[in-house]
Amino acid sequence: MLSLALRDGVRLRALEVWHAQEFAAHLDRAREHIRPWVGAAFVTDDVAGARATLRRYGESGAADGARLYGIWRDGVLVGGVMYVHFSEALGSCEIGCWLEPSAEGQGLVTAACGALLDWAFTARGLHRAEWHCRADNARSSAVAERLGMSLEGVRREAWPYEGRRYDKQLWAVLAPEYAHPGG
Repeated sequence: MLSLALRDGVRLRALEVWHAQEFAAHLDRAREHIRPWVGAAFVTDDVAGARATLRRYGESGAADGARLYGIWRDGVLVGGVMYVHFSEALGSCEIGCWLEPSAEGQGLVTAACGALLDWAFTARGLHRAEWHCRADNARSSAVAERLGMSLEGVRREAWPYEGRRYDKQLWAVLAPEYAHPGG
C-alpha cells in the first residue's frame, strides 16, 4: 500500500472502498463537527453511505478527477484531504479537508494539503489550485493562508446550510507562487 509519512505517527493514504467501515466510524466521531463546513453529500450516516462516497471518489480518481485521502494518526483515521475537482486539461484543481475534533490544531491539514499541492504542481504540472470555504470558517481560511494562497473574492450567500445562506471565500495559489509550508 502506498503511504506518505507526514510526521511521526501520521500517514496520508488513499481512502478506498475497503475502508468503508473505518470511514463510517470516523464520520461517527466527526459528523456533527464537520457538517456545517463540508458538502452535504460527503457527510454520510452509515457504512453504506460511506461506501458510496468512497466508491464515487474512487471512480472519479480512476478517471483522473477528484480524489480522496485519509489522514491516519497512530493507525486511526482522524480526517482527510481531497481534490474536490482535478482537471489536467484546465491545469487546475480545488483542494479541501476535514478533521475530527481530536485532530485539530496539530498542523495535519496543512501538511497533507501541502503534499497535495506539491503533487499537483510538480508531478502533474497543474498551474492553479483553489480552496473554497465558508467565510465564517476561520480555521479553514487560516489553512489557505498558511498554504500561501491569496483570497481572490467572496461569493455572497453562495453556501446554503440549514435554511440559511453563508458567504463563500475563494482562495487560490498559482504554481510559480507556491512554496511548500516550511520548505
